[in-house]
Amino acid sequence: MKEIALTNKKHGMAVLLLTILLYLAAVAGLVLSAGAGLTALMVVCIVWLSLGWLLLPGLKVLGPQEALVLTLFGNYVGTLKGEGFYFVNPFCVAVNPAAKTQLSQSGDVDSGKGSKVLAALGGNQSLNKELVNKKVSLKIMTLSNSRQKINDCLGNPVEIGIAVTWRVVNTAKAVFDVDNYKEFLSLQCDSALRNIVRLYPYDVAQGVDTTGDGQPDEGSLRGSSDVVAARIREEIQSKVTEAGLEILEARITHLAYASEIAAAMLQRQQASAIIDARKMIVEGAVGTVEMALERLNQSGVVELDEERKAAMVSNLLVVLCGNHEAQPVVNTGSLY
Repeated sequence: MKEIALTNKKHGMAVLLLTILLYLAAVAGLVLSAGAGLTALMVVCIVWLSLGWLLLPGLKVLGPQEALVLTLFGNYVGTLKGEGFYFVNPFCVAVNPAAKTQLSQSGDVDSGKGSKVLAALGGNQSLNKELVNKKVSLKIMTLSNSRQKINDCLGNPVEIGIAVTWRVVNTAKAVFDVDNYKEFLSLQCDSALRNIVRLYPYDVAQGVDTTGDGQPDEGSLRGSSDVVAARIREEIQSKVTEAGLEILEARITHLAYASEIAAAMLQRQQASAIIDARKMIVEGAVGTVEMALERLNQSGVVELDEERKAAMVSNLLVVLCGNHEAQPVVNTGSLY
């Protein structure tokens, strides 16, 4: 649905002052007509005093980054945008099906004060509906959905949560094209998150294609969080454009293995770290031994046969690769 912006309705203050002046004039005319016996003037004043208040519902006040979607007898007539004091047809009704929806997000329409008022009114449902703020916020808001447990591409369950920054850009689509644009956004965020996460492993895995080009790559949820977040944002945007929403950013706020496999995966990560550390130690020790043998041969300090070289290499590797400091042994006899 195409949005219609009402830009020529900022006459609220003039209409309010005119209504007050007419009420004062009607009171004065009623007093004068009663004393002078002017029946026609008295009838006009009484009619105005009885029905003049019907103009007041047409007065609308909007703050910065607020909008009001108006319908007249069921037909969409336009949207008021921007701060100001407006006057519209008194029979126009503001529409916002998401006005009472509360999500885990910033800038929700219901404040704490409003909640107390509605709670105090209790069972009067019709009055509650009238007091609900029907304004549509155009501010940038952040939606933080609950954490989800999703299997990655290797079948490992992971817990992941995202924060989505969004705003309304087409009020007509947001109000009329979907039943409730806030619930619609929340559902699409969950669906997009599930669709993207199942394409990636938690950590780098061999032989996994995460880009769809047919070639294995090193993409992962933990190492490629920016890429994953960008794909989640694009996925959500493709679904909520029809609701008049714009997704500005999506960020991963929580990422961890599910509790049932967290301990096992921690042991696996520790074992992998130990193996990598051992590889580094062995490579360093082998290089040190090679350098020692080469320096001994160059300097000619001592000549070693193959058996003594093997013993020396063994001893040096034990010293360099051991977990504890080696105890020195002094040889006082002959080398042979």
